Amino acid sequence: MNTTHSASGHDLTPLSDEEKQQRAEHLTDEERRILLNQGTEPPFCGGLLDNKENGVYHCKLCELPLFAASAKFESGTGWPSFYQPFDPEHIRELRDTSHGMTRVEIRCARCDGHLGHVFPDGPPPTGLRYCLNSASMVFKAQD
Repeated sequence: MNTTHSASGHDLTPLSDEEKQQRAEHLTDEERRILLNQGTEPPFCGGLLDNKENGVYHCKLCELPLFAASAKFESGTGWPSFYQPFDPEHIRELRDTSHGMTRVEIRCARCDGHLGHVFPDGPPPTGLRYCLNSASMVFKAQD
């Protein structure tokens, strides 16, 4: 199988349906609903919202690094928010017209897991707000 790597050196080879199902076995029902079925967790309820440790947020399904803690900011929206991804190649954007509005959905580039949405109302230097579901990520602390 051919592998594709991001500029930061991470394997972006898409997971097979079988691999996704195997990895999803360890997820809770809520995590599966969000990651695999484009769900959203309620605001101010996610376990990573108030995390202020140094480290990297990874995809809960395939462990691809998604966002560095240094790019996290308090948006007041109730979801963990970041102004830039760990590596732009790790995020896939899709047009989302659900719920009577047009938004940009973000998914993991490796496993296609639903992460949240990106909005053009974030802080400098990007002006972007990547609004994430805590249930879509796992945090790995760094010293």
